Amino acid sequence: MPHSIILVEHPAEHALFEGALTCDAVLPARFDAGRRALMQATSEALLKGLAIAEDVSGDDPEERKEATPSQQRIEAKLDLVLSLLGRLARRHEDALPVTALRWSHRGLRLDVATPLPLANGTNGIVTVQPAAWLSDQIELPATVLDQVEGSQGLQHVWLQFDALNAGLAEAMDRHLFRLHRRQIAEARQLADRT
Repeated sequence: MPHSIILVEHPAEHALFEGALTCDAVLPARFDAGRRALMQATSEALLKGLAIAEDVSGDDPEERKEATPSQQRIEAKLDLVLSLLGRLARRHEDALPVTALRWSHRGLRLDVATPLPLANGTNGIVTVQPAAWLSDQIELPATVLDQVEGSQGLQHVWLQFDALNAGLAEAMDRHLFRLHRRQIAEARQLADRT
């Protein structure tokens, strides 16, 4: 049975993604087993700030063309400063591995290259860098729902979110909506080119 069919038919795939807005992405992400103090307000604030920054900068390339040259230079300089700060921050902490993932408001599936020795039901924290251009991270409490060994040495780990506060859940829903909308726009642009 092909790899993609196995994932589609897997019960954890249905539990986390069926009927939900989902996004497939490749982002720095990691799951760490064990509970620790977690400030959901920090993750919520990051997602809300990201929403404001992305809404102001605009996802649509046509909107960016309307910016004056001066505004474009300021935005470019700010992007460079954020990139530099991100590189400096990554030097002082463990960098997250870039991971293919599928994400919904219920949880996510990590497709990891290095197998994780985890039992189903293991509690922990999912750390995700929600935007490629910003090296800050969000932390989400999660439980291992299931895992299977996939093709090409990948391990698929389904993680169900636990007890997200209402503000964080809403900010994550908005972030996922923006990611989904961006993916649709990119797919349309690619189709128009072919």
